[in-house]
Amino acid sequence: MTQEYWRWKENNWKSADKDWTKAEIVTAGIDVGSVSSQAVILADGELYAYASMRTGSNSPDSALNAITAAMEGTGLTLDKIHYIVGTGYGRVNVPFAHKAITEIACHARGANFMGGNKVRTILDMGGQDCKGIHCDEKGKVLNFLMNDKCAAGTGRGMEVMADLLSVPIAEVGPMSLEVKEDPPPVSSTCVVFAKSEAMSLLKQGWPKNKVLAAYCSAMAHRVVTLLERIGVEKEFFITGGIAKNIGVVSRIEKELGIKAIKSEYDSQIAGALGAALFGKALVEKGGKKK
Repeated sequence: MTQEYWRWKENNWKSADKDWTKAEIVTAGIDVGSVSSQAVILADGELYAYASMRTGSNSPDSALNAITAAMEGTGLTLDKIHYIVGTGYGRVNVPFAHKAITEIACHARGANFMGGNKVRTILDMGGQDCKGIHCDEKGKVLNFLMNDKCAAGTGRGMEVMADLLSVPIAEVGPMSLEVKEDPPPVSSTCVVFAKSEAMSLLKQGWPKNKVLAAYCSAMAHRVVTLLERIGVEKEFFITGGIAKNIGVVSRIEKELGIKAIKSEYDSQIAGALGAALFGKALVEKGGKKK
């Protein structure tokens, strides 16, 4: 069987010290993205369980797979969840959701929870796009910008590069830092061009770590260009799968001259977490509660 170097590890988690049966309000957020899908379950506004899965061929199945994985081993079932909010690329195709809310709003709310109310600028590095978001102390969106040109500066682009170089996706970031200094970046405007350039560099004798350094540098610079258009405050937080790539994050921080706020939470769950928080607020305002 051919190894799929791009394939990142799916995972789920549940709290060992919380009991959802004792909660007054149980809510869930489902973030169906173009590459990954997350489900987060809150018990009275506290993180109870979550799952991060690969998005499949259709949004409804991906949403169900994510929430099923999050509920695994908890005894919880869909009918026991008081309110479910869908978000992300496939948010309108979550059949069991009570409401759909944009990923911009949900990532801002989730980042506010994960990074604290000091967070003001958020970078969401997703599978097919990147977003720069400004929010207030409550996680309310004030302004945002989005790149929508190509997958070159996104998670999917990084998966393509990992497969091309036969480097496991989790090792891309650390390996890209194994250079004395960064080489000139490859194309950051088109994943096809970037792939072609990378292949050419390999034929020229470049080692894999140098090629990855060139690609991570290109990704970082493209993201920084987006952020500079919206403006970056030092209370800076990164969400999405690429936030786990130290090769990209460290280069973004260096170019901006700002360190991103660190968090104990999985950066990929921000959107689903924000959706679940919105669900709790909606129940408290008199929304549906089964």
